[in-house]
Amino acid sequence: MDQAEKTMLDNLYKNTGKTLEQWIIIVKQKNFAKHGEILKFLKEEHSFTHGFANLVALKSRGTDAGSVENKDELIAKQYKGKEHLKPLYDKLLTEILKFGKDIEVAPKNAYVSLRRKKQFAILQAATKTRFEIGLNLKGQKPEGILEAINTPNAMCSHKINLSDEKDITPEIINWLRAAYQEAL
Repeated sequence: MDQAEKTMLDNLYKNTGKTLEQWIIIVKQKNFAKHGEILKFLKEEHSFTHGFANLVALKSRGTDAGSVENKDELIAKQYKGKEHLKPLYDKLLTEILKFGKDIEVAPKNAYVSLRRKKQFAILQAATKTRFEIGLNLKGQKPEGILEAINTPNAMCSHKINLSDEKDITPEIINWLRAAYQEAL
């Protein structure tokens, strides 16, 4: 379990007086068929925020990344049908890991989270033809290949889209390094 999840679980108990295991029992007793039904129930009936409702929903269905023992399987699933984008991921990760020994690589179901004390980037095969780098660069104006993400509750503030390993330039590595350096 990573530190972010541990903190959420501690706060879940502090905020509700119930442990994750107790909430999972409550949710399973309702026999919900869909993730969205669980979210609605927890938000409307128990005043959960989206983050806590999502955590309980994922854990109760066993569909979160933390419920998977082999993290390599998560990455393999991400690139199923998008195998041509995997070398791009591999090259980026190799470059990113050179920034420092304090990087946590945390594969999820749809992307890979990169963290220091906090998340600084995500790597994701977004579509069959587009690879997306999400970056946390709060306050940075979009410029060049760096696009702002202006959606509420976005996990990142900016993104860079790529389609091929040849698209990885020093500019991209510099943006990744800047996000890494801010994540203290």
